[in-house]
Amino acid sequence: MRTILITGPGGSGRTTVAAATALAAARAGTRTLVLSADRTDTLGAILGTPTGATPAQAGEHLTAWRPDATAGFRDDLAGFQERASNVLDLLGASRLDPEEVTPLPGAEELTLLRALRDAALSERHELLVVDLPPTPQALALLSLPAELRRYLRRLLPAERQAAAGLRPVLGRLAGVPMPSEWLYETAARWDTELGAVEAVLADRHRVVRLVAEPGPAGTDAVRSASLALALRGLRPDTLVANRVVPEDWAPGLVAQQRKALEEWQESYDVHAVPHLGRDPRGTDDLDALAVPGVNATTSTVEWPVVDRLAEDGVLVWQIPLPGAVREELDLVRRGDELVVTAGQFRRIVPLPSALRRCTVAGAALREGELRIRFAPDPDLWPRTP
Repeated sequence: MRTILITGPGGSGRTTVAAATALAAARAGTRTLVLSADRTDTLGAILGTPTGATPAQAGEHLTAWRPDATAGFRDDLAGFQERASNVLDLLGASRLDPEEVTPLPGAEELTLLRALRDAALSERHELLVVDLPPTPQALALLSLPAELRRYLRRLLPAERQAAAGLRPVLGRLAGVPMPSEWLYETAARWDTELGAVEAVLADRHRVVRLVAEPGPAGTDAVRSASLALALRGLRPDTLVANRVVPEDWAPGLVAQQRKALEEWQESYDVHAVPHLGRDPRGTDDLDALAVPGVNATTSTVEWPVVDRLAEDGVLVWQIPLPGAVREELDLVRRGDELVVTAGQFRRIVPLPSALRRCTVAGAALREGELRIRFAPDPDLWPRTP
């Protein structure tokens, strides 16, 4: 199944573009699901069909779904209270009733990730269009599964589960209680679920599509989003320039939009969507937008390791970072991981296997590409006879 992840700055019209993209694909005969995480039913208002916790038919070949974060959070909490009943009873804790539970911050994101995983695994649809939150939250959402899995493995390493029989003895020796079996079982289940979500987000058949309104604010947002995506090995397949006004509108606005469009066209595949003079509502308005369709491209950007051992005695890891500024770049090696910071964005990246047996010999930023040089460690590198 192909997946299109659509995001953009707040107020850019990303939900409208997501709805129009899904509708166009469905009318071409593709079984399509459009997924949104908004608390308010903006998606339903645009499509003309109410959406909610249950997938609803919004047209021929088109299904719309807005999963309920509150219900999902209540179910998760009820399951946790059931599994931790012995501990809660020992502590004298009072159980929470479902009626008094409200979702915590981040519940919407987790609910959307779970729905995305379930939709991808259901095989009921050929295309999944996801209306992601505004760009900053969307970028955090894309990295959340990998980050949570990393935290779980650091806090509850899988290899410790093998010592289940020794935990009482270790607890007495250490003087502190050791984690119980249910905690490891819960961590393993979370790791499996997060791994499934991570696989969906990493699939080469998914693309990230940016939506922005041409202008100074939109240009800044696109530049920031592109750098954050690049740090995750991604680039937008298409930049949708939304609400492009006709040439006979206010000259100042027309000139401002034209300048932004010319700048974007130097780096992106830009698709202009017209301003209708009103907020799009209903299928006729969505048809009039003429949004870009599904293409065969991928948003995945390779980070190759170039062998320059014969010439310079190093391996060079090439990481495309368009828009990065040298003064705002920072690199830290931590064991088999590299912490890369570019401006306000940071990512912890596992090193390719060959580079784990090397030491960092330097780095340079040239023409939007970070090139990190690694020299083989004589104590770890295979010796040549």
